[in-house]
Amino acid sequence: MDVKVITRHGPSNYGSLLQTIATQRVIESMGHRCEIIDYQRDDERGLRSIMTQLSKKPGWNDNPLKKAIYVAMRWPMEALAQRKFDAMRRRHIVMTPRIATADGLKGLDADVFMTGSDQVWGPVAAERYDGAYFLDFVDGRRKVSYAGSFGRTVFDDDTLARYRDMLSRYDAIAVRENAAVDTLRGMGIEAAGQVLDPTLLLDSQEWSRMIGRDVPGRYVLVYQLHNNPALDRYAVRVAERLGLPLYRVSASLHQARRGGRFKFLPDLGGFLSYIKNAECMVTDSFHGTAFAINFNTPFIEILPGNGTSSRNQSILQLTGLQDRIVTDMEDFSILDRQIDFRPVNEIIAREREKSLAMMRQLIEG
Repeated sequence: MDVKVITRHGPSNYGSLLQTIATQRVIESMGHRCEIIDYQRDDERGLRSIMTQLSKKPGWNDNPLKKAIYVAMRWPMEALAQRKFDAMRRRHIVMTPRIATADGLKGLDADVFMTGSDQVWGPVAAERYDGAYFLDFVDGRRKVSYAGSFGRTVFDDDTLARYRDMLSRYDAIAVRENAAVDTLRGMGIEAAGQVLDPTLLLDSQEWSRMIGRDVPGRYVLVYQLHNNPALDRYAVRVAERLGLPLYRVSASLHQARRGGRFKFLPDLGGFLSYIKNAECMVTDSFHGTAFAINFNTPFIEILPGNGTSSRNQSILQLTGLQDRIVTDMEDFSILDRQIDFRPVNEIIAREREKSLAMMRQLIEG
């Protein structure tokens, strides 16, 4: 069968790209042809993406001088990251020609259209949502979702009503978080199931094949997506207590001043290697957490405070690792608690088998 997947593959974000790679590999391993729909809106790329970000920052956007400073600081970094991620996308995934508008999606055809994983049903750019990720351009073909995520749990009534209308048109929906199951149920829609994030459908051996060489030496890693000075300080103190250097890996150059030896914009193999070989990782990232679990890397979770922590909590609840969450930035007792990954690996293996079966069922009906 010909399967076309729309997902959040376009941001300069390691998790977004790696989950896309995993989705495509799994579908192809089932004997189907898979293309990722290269849907990237103009307001999410280049200089326009920076202006979109600015529109959400009144303190900067309303001041011409501060606005110019913000653009001058962010644009070179964003352009560099975009070029690097564009190259990695071309290397690792099979995509349609780039499509920048909703109208451009209407000429696509496939046996099955799939909404992929990540925060596909959450806010996009300056808008509340984008109907393209709800497959509103598809008519007369099978429509499914694998590991779709809302990214948050609170929506206004108008948005929920529109969501209900668009999601009720799917043939089957499997979601990533238990909170998403509840959100759908609140709309009167029953999920076909709750499934693993696509990155967990590939085991650690499969991901290790992407690593050219392992990072040498012992170190603590911080992988952070959200601005949180408390997390910055905590990671530094964890490294000090363990007597190890702190490495910070990021695609955002502005993180260089947050503490740790800065590892800017590694390729995918390098990114995976930093997680795999860390003595301990401090993170607020869902995919950072997922890869730590997959590689059996000890980790400390500091939940993001922007309303998107349900996805982190969901995977920790599934694996019985809620005790890896730190809320007291003066408490380092977690360093004395080792993770027994044996039951965790058994849970992931069992859920992987179920999720792969669900993927096949979604596609083949």
